[in-house]
Amino acid sequence: MLTEPDDLHKPLGLSANRGRAGLAARLRALGGAALIGVGIAALTFLAGEAEHAGEPFATASIEPAPPADEGAAGGKDAAARTDNGEPATMRATGAEVEADSGVSVVRPDGASTPDAMVIRIPDALGAKLAAAPDPRLVERSDFGPLPRIGPDGARPAQVYARPAPSPAKGRPRIALIVGGLGLNEQTTSRAITKLPGEISLAFAPYGTNLKAQAAKAREAGHEIFLQMPMESFDYAQNNPGPQTLTVDAGAARNLEHLHWGLARAPGFVGIENFLGGRFTADEAALSPVLKDLADRGLIFIDDGSSARSITSIVGPSLNLPVRRADIVLDALPDGAKIDEALQRLETLARETGLATASGSALPITLEHLSRWTDGLAGRGIDLVPVTATVKPKARG
Repeated sequence: MLTEPDDLHKPLGLSANRGRAGLAARLRALGGAALIGVGIAALTFLAGEAEHAGEPFATASIEPAPPADEGAAGGKDAAARTDNGEPATMRATGAEVEADSGVSVVRPDGASTPDAMVIRIPDALGAKLAAAPDPRLVERSDFGPLPRIGPDGARPAQVYARPAPSPAKGRPRIALIVGGLGLNEQTTSRAITKLPGEISLAFAPYGTNLKAQAAKAREAGHEIFLQMPMESFDYAQNNPGPQTLTVDAGAARNLEHLHWGLARAPGFVGIENFLGGRFTADEAALSPVLKDLADRGLIFIDDGSSARSITSIVGPSLNLPVRRADIVLDALPDGAKIDEALQRLETLARETGLATASGSALPITLEHLSRWTDGLAGRGIDLVPVTATVKPKARG
């Protein structure tokens, strides 16, 4: 239907076919209503509402809502009441609460659901990492910002670490680090979201979106390491990349490669080796790298893959905290083998009080790790970040 040219100009929706008398009558009616409204407002003011003088206000009546129609509610409201119409007491089992809320209910072995329960708060509501970069801990370089010890003695390995509670007396602890992140966004995202925040994550330096992925990991509560490629014994056949630290490159060249890697993202608490059987066995090549890490307030994690590594000997002599993994979880990437390694890890933790393991972000590893960690606290073992297992060194 075509719109008449004067449709947008008709006052108060009046039709142009109505006479002037009709329009005048309506205007008189509106004027009368306005006068009545003014009279009511004046009476209200005189009756004691002067506190609102000069300010707009409105009055609304509040009435109880009409009873809900139980039939219209599809029986939902009726289910919440007893036969005599009284509200029913709503109760849920611990398993139902856990399933609905996403928290883990922790119970002693063999015990039934107690009235009071200890729950583990999800990481989104739990530990929060310090922002990175911290201006105190930044050194400018040709490669970008590098971590350093702050003027006040603050160390990146402490400032950027995931906060951990004090060790519970008599409870064994396990620390885990998972590497191979940063190269595949889907794999990296799966590890960040699937694994508990207490598990430390190590990023390869070659990822194209490394800063964003590292930031996402830290937002989820994971402390992060740089997984630095190092020369293996079969380096000619197994070359992990152009920035690999090698025995023959010399200290200056190796430090350039190290600094390039450290500048790839803020928030690293230290480095973990990738391969490196030959490099970590050579003191002359290894020492300058470990000394630089010590001078920057970082730590070193040895993934435990090489029996000839001397990082645990050389590092402390240079004032560098070093933690060597006791077990490599997926040296054989098989589900049964991974479960066996995890069981050995638990046994070692109960025997010694602390055990450390390393692994890779393989889909099978992530699946078995996620399932295993769900019940770890209930088995009497605490999962802690790697930084909680090393003692900070005094500066100098």
